[in-house]
Amino acid sequence: MRRIDAKSLRGLAHPLRMDILDAIEVDGPATSTTLAARLGENTGTISWHLRLLAEHGYLEEDTERGNKRERWWRVPKGTTTLDPAEFSADPETKGALRVYLSHLAETYHRHVRKYLDEDWPTEWQTAASLSAWRNLRLTPAQLQNLNDELSEVVNRYRELEPAPDAERVLVQFQSFPQRPEEK
Repeated sequence: MRRIDAKSLRGLAHPLRMDILDAIEVDGPATSTTLAARLGENTGTISWHLRLLAEHGYLEEDTERGNKRERWWRVPKGTTTLDPAEFSADPETKGALRVYLSHLAETYHRHVRKYLDEDWPTEWQTAASLSAWRNLRLTPAQLQNLNDELSEVVNRYRELEPAPDAERVLVQFQSFPQRPEEK
């Protein structure tokens, strides 16, 4: 497990770098050329951001693919964690955290919109879920336990060997305190 520190957070907290990382996480290894076409950027810009992401440990070169002219990039194995509370005292890092989390929320929303705009077979529509459980009343420790237990369940499914009819599935889960709306 890799923990995001202040330096690597500042290296990640850029909308294009986050889009590059998301593209590789969702679609698998890619080159600067394929990413440039997908993201509407030039290959030189993409290459620079790829190297920066690799410098901070978010990506690594996929040496099993490509050749001397074509570099492939992938997400390293393992998980990356972030504790936002670690950055609350440093104004510069707090700004990077805000950029990162805001862009992350927009990315999550974009994935949901894409799913809703696509035409999936009935069995996938039945199996999918857009859920919100409201009015739970938890302490911070209880919320942490809930998140840990849900992560354990998802990780069990990540370890399964994919069946022939399996599709890539995105699991998004957000949990946070909510104050009542001002009236």
